[in-house]
Amino acid sequence: MFKKLLLPFLYLSLLACQKSEKSTFDRFPEGKNKKFITVDGIQLKDPELQLTLFASEPDLFNPTNMDIDHKGRIWICEAYNYRNDVNNVPYNKKGDKILILEDTNSDGKSDKTKVFYQGEDINSALGITVLGNKTIVSCSPNVFVFTDENGDDIPDKKEILFKTVAGLQSDHGVHSCVFGPDGKLYFNFGNFGEGLLDKNNQPIKDIYGRVIGQTKAPFQDGMALRCDVDGKNFEVLAWNFRNNYELCIDSYGRIWQSDNDDDGKKANRINYVMPGGNYGYKDEMTGADWRVNRTNLEDSVYNQHWHQNDPGVIPNLKVTGYGSPTGIFIYEGSLLPEKYRNTLFLADAGTNDISSYERINDGAGYTIKQNLILDATQKDMWFRPSDICTAPDGSVFVADWYDSGVGGHFIGDLEKGRIYRLSSNKPNYKIPTYDYKSASSCIAALENPSNSVRYLAYTALAKMGKDAESELVKLSKSDNPVFQARAYWLLSKIDEKYVLEASKNANEQVRAASVRMAKRENNSTFLASMASNNSFQVKQAVGSAIYKTENEQAWLNLANSYKTGDKWFLEAIGIGADGNWDNYLAAYLKDKNWRNDEAAKDIIWRSRAKNTPEYLAEIIRSSDLKDSYRYFRAFDFQEKNTKNKALLSLLKNSKSEEISLLIFKHFDAESIVKDSEFNAILPRVLENIKNDVDFIDIVKKYGLQNQRTRLENIVFESSNPEVYEKAALVLSQLFGVVPLKEAITAKPLVEAKVIKAIQRIGLVDNEAITKQLILIFSNKKYPFKIREAAVLAMEGYQSDVKLWNLVKINKVPKELIPAAKVVFTKTFHSDLKVQFEQKFGKPQEPQIALKANFLDKKGNASKGKELFGMYCATCHVVNGNGMDFGPALSQIGKKLTKESLYNAIINPSQGISFGYEGYNITLTDGSAFQGIITSKTNDEYLVKLPGQSQIVAYKKSQVKSATKMETSLMPAFPLKETEYLDLIGYLEGLK
Repeated sequence: MFKKLLLPFLYLSLLACQKSEKSTFDRFPEGKNKKFITVDGIQLKDPELQLTLFASEPDLFNPTNMDIDHKGRIWICEAYNYRNDVNNVPYNKKGDKILILEDTNSDGKSDKTKVFYQGEDINSALGITVLGNKTIVSCSPNVFVFTDENGDDIPDKKEILFKTVAGLQSDHGVHSCVFGPDGKLYFNFGNFGEGLLDKNNQPIKDIYGRVIGQTKAPFQDGMALRCDVDGKNFEVLAWNFRNNYELCIDSYGRIWQSDNDDDGKKANRINYVMPGGNYGYKDEMTGADWRVNRTNLEDSVYNQHWHQNDPGVIPNLKVTGYGSPTGIFIYEGSLLPEKYRNTLFLADAGTNDISSYERINDGAGYTIKQNLILDATQKDMWFRPSDICTAPDGSVFVADWYDSGVGGHFIGDLEKGRIYRLSSNKPNYKIPTYDYKSASSCIAALENPSNSVRYLAYTALAKMGKDAESELVKLSKSDNPVFQARAYWLLSKIDEKYVLEASKNANEQVRAASVRMAKRENNSTFLASMASNNSFQVKQAVGSAIYKTENEQAWLNLANSYKTGDKWFLEAIGIGADGNWDNYLAAYLKDKNWRNDEAAKDIIWRSRAKNTPEYLAEIIRSSDLKDSYRYFRAFDFQEKNTKNKALLSLLKNSKSEEISLLIFKHFDAESIVKDSEFNAILPRVLENIKNDVDFIDIVKKYGLQNQRTRLENIVFESSNPEVYEKAALVLSQLFGVVPLKEAITAKPLVEAKVIKAIQRIGLVDNEAITKQLILIFSNKKYPFKIREAAVLAMEGYQSDVKLWNLVKINKVPKELIPAAKVVFTKTFHSDLKVQFEQKFGKPQEPQIALKANFLDKKGNASKGKELFGMYCATCHVVNGNGMDFGPALSQIGKKLTKESLYNAIINPSQGISFGYEGYNITLTDGSAFQGIITSKTNDEYLVKLPGQSQIVAYKKSQVKSATKMETSLMPAFPLKETEYLDLIGYLEGLK
């Protein structure tokens, strides 16, 4: 059996599969016999719609992304060469392909396929956008522009538009580009993209002169961006996403996207992207992982995951839970029934479905209502929609990766892929045509729901300039506000009077769009006026429009209209004040009775002014403990010196242990320890801390070596393992091996006390303590019970390896082998356990050769649950039970088929979820161990050790090296056929 089963399950990679000229890849032969080569495996939820198969294998394989050109042809990124070495599949030296699929007779089925481009430089491309004779392909680290100058569907030129810093062969890299209604190019990248470079590998700066990278000033992790079509004038619109897979823009200029969670946390989300916004994946100031404890911690994992209680974090539009969200767009066509118009469509490859979402205005923000359209969970879980978009006729196309699972760099199938068409009971696929020469024809094209068509219309109308003005004015009077907005985007470039005209429109979204159309320069009066508009949607747009500018009146108009409770608006106000908080906040609070004004307190909580800490301290003085938590958390976002000064003033007058403790948690430790007043108060505060965990945290934060006595008392006297283990860890960090060495050398030697020291301090798994344990059990002058305890204490992830190396060369005395056996019975290294039993008896039963169709058999889920509880739960959580080390598995059966579950067990290194990669970490003291680096702050590595959920912080000065492992921390392990079936039977039922 096995001790640890780190099922790092296959979350949203949508990259890997491949097809070679003579492929022998056949991981799941039963996939070839899948009966659903039509739409029969997909349940269509709406009888008003029709779903048809447009194309399938052998015409295409493994589509990762698609676009539809103005002719209605489907352009596909076909992925083949993805981490072939990891997946043990052959490499195609010709590289991956861009395909064009065409329906030449309008019957709704593809009958012509051609290769637009093939090359190794587009291996596993994740994005494609067709804009006239230019095709933009996103394939980290490059974003290419292919130009077809003569219309023969063969590129005549290939150029690099820009690059990402990283992201090679990762779905957390750069995604598809989208042409916006303003003529800009919009795109995003996940948290493995890291930043942008130009074609000469020089860092790209945004329009404010900031390097676009992982600077935390303010950018970090995934980002949403825009630039000119020629790759100039970059803007980072928002940041701090995990893997924002794709974005879309509606005709009002509003941006929407999905984002993937840390796998298994049921926290996937849909975001409205507010320009200038931080989206909370990591701590804004430190970059710490969301699991790190903090004041005012959110009450649910999905809110903790995105730091939703923090000032400066934009609210989530919707948490969609489990899955792998992929393609997204706003449907602005008319072919589908009315209920779908102006809704957001989202594909989810993890949950095998397609949904539309109605967006409902809610103050300055939104709520959304889901409408499930396609669902394959009941019949064919190989349905893995990877992209979705609108055709020129208004129908909707769906690309299907079609595989047993998705994500984690694993591929289960190389020979399948499908394209479906969703229409309104109209099977014929007839594409409207436009000449793009006359203004009237271009206006008709501008009304089209296809982005490729609108691009041609937009560029032609923009080139016509004033010659197109009269036709655009007619469109601006349309009954459809979507068409009005499209007209005004172009009219605003002809004459700014049209911005003012749009600002008076009856539709609040057109008015909000006028704010986005307005130039930043010389528009202070206009923006101040719009800040007083009666629509909070308009006000929200103003907040982003005055970002990084000086427009005090506009900001004051926003702030003075704020009513407590609208976090969207509060964050828009915060964005608008960026860089100007000192002046803006002073002007806002002048002559205001803010102490009795909840709205003012909210704005203070969100603010970053030099006087903010002083105001926060005053609010805390008049608040009860529970209400003070959010204000204490706000201190973490303030300048350290002014923060320390305000906190010290609070501490001097604190009569509450809880308040004093909170104050200590929020000081900037490095600077406050130099303060004489702080050091004078410190002993009193420490004396009043009754809770052991709080005391340990304070000792660790401030490195208080003078608290050794109390720390040791906790180690030896606490009955709570979590408490004394934490105390022992801090004790070893402050004093190394000294406490253990002193215990073993004390005279007289008190056996019980020494054993307890070994059992508690000895469990700290580092190099120095392991060496001391070896010295103890190797020295026969010590009583047997002490030596035995030393062996038993070597159960750590690193120390048991040292123990086994000694066992192999007979350096562990014979009388201590039974104790060693206990260690290897529960080791996380299943290979060590097997080797130990082979050497000392009870050999592991060999793995049974499994028949190709063995998965057709049904396992016993009850027995599988027992297996999971005995072994897997040491690293995985199911419904709140287990250890939060590997991905949570509470709904894994909704996401993975039986085939993928099996592969995740036997081939763990083929599917390592992003964020769960193991690292070999070496400390400056010589200690070496493995773990998951959850995040890096400015001065610490935050690490989860195998079999533990608690995050351990290591100062960067302590870490000599941290090297990513090529293999999973989860070992492959031989099981009986029935055990595989039972375990899989349990896992596939977790839904």
